[in-house]
Amino acid sequence: MLINAVPQFQGALTERAPELPEGCVALAELAGHVLGVPVHHIRQTRETSPVVNGIANRVVLTGANRAAQLAALEAPGGPVLTIGGDCGVELIPIGVARYRFGPALGVAWFDAHSDLNTAETSPSGAFHGMVLRSLLGEGDPEFAANPPVEPGRVVLAGTRAFDDAERAVVDRGLAVEAADVAAGLAGADKVYVHLDLDVLDPREFDGLNCPEPGGLTIERLVAMLRGLSGFEVVGAGITECAGTEVRVLAPVLEVLGELLTGKR
Repeated sequence: MLINAVPQFQGALTERAPELPEGCVALAELAGHVLGVPVHHIRQTRETSPVVNGIANRVVLTGANRAAQLAALEAPGGPVLTIGGDCGVELIPIGVARYRFGPALGVAWFDAHSDLNTAETSPSGAFHGMVLRSLLGEGDPEFAANPPVEPGRVVLAGTRAFDDAERAVVDRGLAVEAADVAAGLAGADKVYVHLDLDVLDPREFDGLNCPEPGGLTIERLVAMLRGLSGFEVVGAGITECAGTEVRVLAPVLEVLGELLTGKR
């Protein structure tokens, strides 16, 4: 098992986005301690770049940041826990997992937001709100995964904030909502678990980049993650940590470690 810390923030345009690199480092340090695994820090530039074709920081996101992540995943030697940074850091590890493990890869998307916009529908131009749509092979061709995650193989969990365009994507069946995440992933050969911390209720953890009311408790999140123990989890990511007081998240890291190693 490998932990990759990816302190990218340029995929988010929120007030707290500049705090994501420090949050990433703090959470990665805790993960290394909890799981007993060395942390690989992937260098990400602190530069920004203009909006191009409707995507903010496009040059940065498609340049050195992406190249560093790809290089780190050339020969991981086991399952990888990616710690961001903004949700855009998931484009590479999930795309690589889809390439390696084939069309039966399932994705459990624990996130308050569906991240199903494109540059044409995004209200902000922030790529972190487009990453799942890109993984499904749609939107800007420089970001669209090839091969894409198959339609219906993504299960949204704890998602409660949709733009109209995102809701239309769900209505098309590209991603599905399921109260029972494991049941929604039925038929998946292997599974990747994405966890944006804003799936949590803001009262549970105050280091959220895009908080939404009505989220999960940490206890409920851990139970839902543990419900995936029947699958072979080949990768996982935790994103959007904008705080440095992260010890309350230790149970979440523990269960992700169990899923990735198959040990309890």
